[in-house]
Formats: sequence, C-alpha cells, structure tokens
Amino acid sequence: MDDDKFLPKLSQNLLKILDDDEYYDITIEVGNDPYVKVFRAHMVILNYRSNYLRRILSTNKKKNDEILVHIKLPNILPEIFQIILRYIYGGRLSLKECDTPDIIKILIAANELNLQELVSYLQLYIIKNNKNWMEQNFNLVYQTSFENDSFLELQNYCTDLISKGPDKILKSMNFSSIPEKLSISIVQNNNLQMSEIQVWKYLIKWGLAQNPELPTDPATFSKEDFNVLKNTLQQLIPFIKFSNISFREFSEEVLPYKKILPKELYKDLLKKILNLHPDSKLTDNLKNIDSEIITFQHIELISKWIDKLDITDKSTSLHEFKLILRGTRDGFESNKFHEICDNRSCTVTIIKVKGNNQILGGYNPIEWKSDRNYDATKDSFIFSFKNGDDINEHILSRIVKRNYAIFNDHTYGPSFGGADLILRGDSGHCVKDSYEMPIRSAPSGKIN
Repeated sequence: MDDDKFLPKLSQNLLKILDDDEYYDITIEVGNDPYVKVFRAHMVILNYRSNYLRRILSTNKKKNDEILVHIKLPNILPEIFQIILRYIYGGRLSLKECDTPDIIKILIAANELNLQELVSYLQLYIIKNNKNWMEQNFNLVYQTSFENDSFLELQNYCTDLISKGPDKILKSMNFSSIPEKLSISIVQNNNLQMSEIQVWKYLIKWGLAQNPELPTDPATFSKEDFNVLKNTLQQLIPFIKFSNISFREFSEEVLPYKKILPKELYKDLLKKILNLHPDSKLTDNLKNIDSEIITFQHIELISKWIDKLDITDKSTSLHEFKLILRGTRDGFESNKFHEICDNRSCTVTIIKVKGNNQILGGYNPIEWKSDRNYDATKDSFIFSFKNGDDINEHILSRIVKRNYAIFNDHTYGPSFGGADLILRGDSGHCVKDSYEMPIRSAPSGKIN
C-alpha cells in the first residue's frame, strides 16, 4: 500500500477545519481599508506551516480563554490570502482560474509568509505556462524577481531572456522605469546578442529617460547637461566594450557624448584610434575584416552558425575570413565568380541588397563547380540580416533537402537550393525551396 494514498482524504479534512466555528483561536485581518477581510484560523496549523506567522504568533499568545489572538497582514489582498490559506491547510493550490498578475501576487505573498515550497513552485509554474505574458510585461516581472533573493528562478529566466532577445525585450519596456540594476546587468552581460554599438545606444537612451529634462540632441547640451548624464551613467560606462566598436561607429555615436566619458578612458581611446582603418575595431587584438558590408559582430555570429552553436554559446574559436571575391572590385559576372571561386570550399557569400540596408548570405562547406548539377551537403545554410547594422534581426535557414543544397552552373553565381538564394550577375531571387525557411519577404532584387 502506498504511503500517500491517504493524503487526499487528510487534505479534505484539514480544509474543513477552515469552516470551523467552534475551535478557532486566532483571527487574521487582511488588506487595507476599504478592502479588509477577517479570517478565522488555528494557531497550531499556522505555527508549523509558516515561519513568518510563527514569529508573529510567538509575540501574540492568547492571554486568557476569552481574548482571541488577532494579527494583521495589510500587505496582502484578501482574495490572495484566501488562496494561500487553502494551501496552508490542505496543501492544495488551484491556479487554472487565476490570471498571471494574480499568480505574481500569490508569489509575493507566499514569499512574505516564508512559504518557500510554494515560492519555488510558483516561479517554475509561471515560467512554464506564461512565457508570452512575461515577455509582454517583462519590466514588471524583472522588477518583481529582483525585489527578493528568493526569486532566483525568475531572475535567471529574465537574464536569459534578455541575452537571447534583447531587442524584442527592450522594445517592450518603458525606459524611464528600468532600474539601474537591470541596465547594469544588460550592459555587462557577455552573452548578450547585441552589437556593442547597440549596447551604447541603449545606455544613452536609458540615461536620457532617467533625465527627461535633458535635450535629446547632445549638440545642444550645456556643461551642466553633460554632468547630469555623466553622473547617471557613471556605473554603466565601465562595462562598455569600446574595443568592439568601429571607428566609424565611435565617431558617429560615441564622440557626440565624449564629455560623459572619464578623461583617462577618452584619452586611451583616442590613442588607439589614430592609425586605424575606418572599419577596424578599437583594439589590435581583433582580426581585421576586409569587408564593406559586415562587421566583426557578424563574423562572430556566422562562425557560431558554422560550428552549429547556439547564439548564446561562447565560441571556442573564430574562423578566419579571407576575401576571395568582391563584386565592386572583380565584377558580378557569373564566369568571374567561377573563375575565382571554383574548387574552393568553406566559403561564405555576403550580399548587400541595393536600395536598403538588408544583408543576405549563405555558407557552402563544399567546393563550387561549373557542371550544372546540384551537390549534396548537410552543413550548408543561408541567412539574412533585416537591418545590416543589427545582428539581432536575423534569419538562419539550414538545409532541409540535402541533395539540393548547392546549385552549380557556369551561367549562375553562388546559388543555394532550388530557388532559396540564387544569384545571376547583379540580381537574384529568394524563394523557399530546399532550406527550412525563406530569408527574405521580397523574392528578388538588385544587389550591391
């Protein structure tokens, strides 16, 4: 016979005690005027089910048979306490009829009453069943999770959510209400899928939101305005990895706010800038990328895709990228592509769409040929960046029909799948065929 067979009946009997009119020995006043409700309860049960209530009861023991112990819980809503009281007595919790904000309130109340079993359960329940709501109300969830160290599961979930989709999360938040602690965690997160210049832009936007009296254009700032912003951001600026920002980005986005940078940091950055190529980084340790289209951040992400890593994983190595063909230098003719690229393997094709900032591309692990045939591989993929400067708005599409992964024809340039990414001269098209998803909504167009 199972030991827990009798627990449901025991739970039912204990819950019936809540309706007892004779043996209760404590009243609990819950809520604030005008929403106050008095509950009848039993000291012995509360004493052993809640450490918090035990401490209160230890200083409010009944003096005689005629005077009941009476305690107040003004920070908890009556309807929330009703749910928790049923859990305390019967070990039962019904959340199906509760909306997510109420479950958050139950979590906060359970933590106040030191019901750690319930606190752990509710965090996992919210994460499992309310992911969409959490994304849409991220600011509330984050602030709640960091109000108390008991909410570690929610804290870890929020941190992970920011890392994987910072752009989506940040767009849903009111910058003026984001606490400094959250901003620091965003800026110093090593797994954050944002380019460093985007992190800088976020920092500035947050700083301005904390000081709505400041102008939005730094060109109109007074000395006092710069000092206000500098004081607001002084805890965050040290976490910015300026070494991952290009000279052009530094000139356009950072330099206008140079007066908020610590003097020694600014002098050090200027020294590193003097002899750099316009698209190189502010460090000698990073490899130069000979490209007019992509940056070091793109290379890091594409390297992870080649190694089949998750975007939040740390790269064990960075692939070396060497320029083989540049359309603006070598021409876009198909025969020129095959002349230079045939018999070369492990190549990445990068395409800039004419008329906008979109980037398309593909990875071919096998050799290019001119034999008018399809070649098979399980490791090729195609991709796109909706906004070339933003590595977060990307689409990665891996091969599905492996036998049609690469199309080789001397009259075509680099071509992936039956129609997924096909180039011919300075034009091409993208129509889903052999890869798992389309990488562009517009099927065709000119390229740079």
